[in-house]
Amino acid sequence: MRSILILTCYLALASVASADQNKHKNKPGNQVPVQQQQVQQQHMGKAGKHTMGAAGLNQQQQLQTNQQLRMQHKALKTQSANLPGSQSSNVQITKNKNFTKNVTNVNVTKNFNVTKNFNNKYQAIKFQPGVRIRGSQNWKGTKYVVFRNYTPLWHDRIWWINNHPRIVLIGGGWYYWNDNYWYPAWGYDPGARFVYDGPIYAYNDLDPGQVVANVQAALQEQGYYQGEVDGLMGPLTRAALARYQADHGLYETAAIDEPTMESLGFA
Repeated sequence: MRSILILTCYLALASVASADQNKHKNKPGNQVPVQQQQVQQQHMGKAGKHTMGAAGLNQQQQLQTNQQLRMQHKALKTQSANLPGSQSSNVQITKNKNFTKNVTNVNVTKNFNVTKNFNNKYQAIKFQPGVRIRGSQNWKGTKYVVFRNYTPLWHDRIWWINNHPRIVLIGGGWYYWNDNYWYPAWGYDPGARFVYDGPIYAYNDLDPGQVVANVQAALQEQGYYQGEVDGLMGPLTRAALARYQADHGLYETAAIDEPTMESLGFA
């Protein structure tokens, strides 16, 4: 009996405690209205949608940005590849297989130190009126007419200026230009000294000193001339010209004539 009474009291106390707890939960201050619960749920749902939408938008923008960067990089790479000098350039340079060395241009660009004043290394020649170039009567063809007809002329400075205003000083002597040839202007300066008396073919409209220097350089390359490239028609230059002309079937004029210039590769 005693045990039954104890158990009954224990159950009664438990029932009272449970009822008191339920009464506390159901008080007005401790309950959340149903409408408020619905608003909270709706707010949480919108916030979740907003967060997910923002994340999705940022992801889409990032993808578009990455795609634009890739396209820009590709465009820059293509432009760089097409720049001149690039290894992958589409520009093609065609080489001329039939390239021939232009002796005229090569020699002109060297700017030889042509002697303007006579330096006494060659013996000066004297004026001989009425003299003809020895052997010129045997040189046939229109390109040798100037040599067959040449004879020295002596005039004062005024006459030369009035009749041949284009006159230059080379190697201590004054030369005048006439119809693609240079000739000694005897008497232009009575004190002038010449080392050569004869026509010089003025190819490419160059002065006589530059013409002679170009010829000396060309003959030097081919082993005919071992002297200095000085632009003077000295004995070594005339001898080299004669040897070259003999080896190439030309008249041995020992002068710078048009056929010899053509044979050397000058226009």
